[in-house]
Amino acid sequence: MKLKDFALAILVTAIWGWNFSIIKLGLDTLDPFMLAGLRFLFCAIPLIFFIERPNTSIKAIAFYGLLFGTGVWGMVNLGVYLGVSAGVASLLLQFSAFFTVFFGMIFFKEKVGLQQWIGFSLAMLGLLLVLNLTDGSVSYLGVAFVLLGALCWALTNVVVKQVKPNNVFSFVVWACLFSAFPLFLLGYFVNGAEAMLLMTKNINSMALFSIFFQIYPATLFSFWIWSSLMKQYPISTVAPISLVVPLFGLMGSMVIFNEEINAKKIIAFALILTGLIVGLFGNKFYRMLVPAPKQA
Repeated sequence: MKLKDFALAILVTAIWGWNFSIIKLGLDTLDPFMLAGLRFLFCAIPLIFFIERPNTSIKAIAFYGLLFGTGVWGMVNLGVYLGVSAGVASLLLQFSAFFTVFFGMIFFKEKVGLQQWIGFSLAMLGLLLVLNLTDGSVSYLGVAFVLLGALCWALTNVVVKQVKPNNVFSFVVWACLFSAFPLFLLGYFVNGAEAMLLMTKNINSMALFSIFFQIYPATLFSFWIWSSLMKQYPISTVAPISLVVPLFGLMGSMVIFNEEINAKKIIAFALILTGLIVGLFGNKFYRMLVPAPKQA
């Protein structure tokens, strides 16, 4: 990968990592579902009037939008709102990689190898440590919702693999239109008309900054860059870079919210990230270290 493109990839992961803290800033004044709804509404409008609809059915676009908006970010926002720190949330969302592997086994009859089970086991040990943190950075209900978001993220990967859109960026933009309104409805049904009133009454400069950051850098810019890199380079080259997202997520939470970094949390992060590396790339490392026997 060219140095310029590698720098862009790192920039995207930094934006995605810091985005968790920016979301938390917005949650100080806005309902979690309304905040996510505003994000996706203005990701779609006005861009859908200028970007051609991707070569997929409207049902597939709508289903992806529902999963991506309500399933992923609605649940992540709710998890952070319920007490999960931005750093921990950015880490837990990476469980989507394991869920994707298992969904591949279910829907596409893909095999799950030994290295993936080992990686998953290491990550689960890390999750157990996360659940035992006592520094105020987790709540059991919040963790459950973030993991539900990771599960939905894995389902979005299944949708993309199934429908194979010709332009991922266009696909995401159009899907955002179908993300916004279910989030607004969910906010209304969960928190009543007060959620709507607070959205207009209590919005301030920090909430506007949070919305702006989530729309432009974290969604439109980052997905445009990432999809461009995916087209230009092999997936095996680009995908591993996303593993540094939790490191930037933790960094952002330390800077903005003074999140405590203790030994238990460092071990939990290390176990989950090591599990991801082993689960996703264990076979490659094994082939590098143990060459195949030469044929006679």
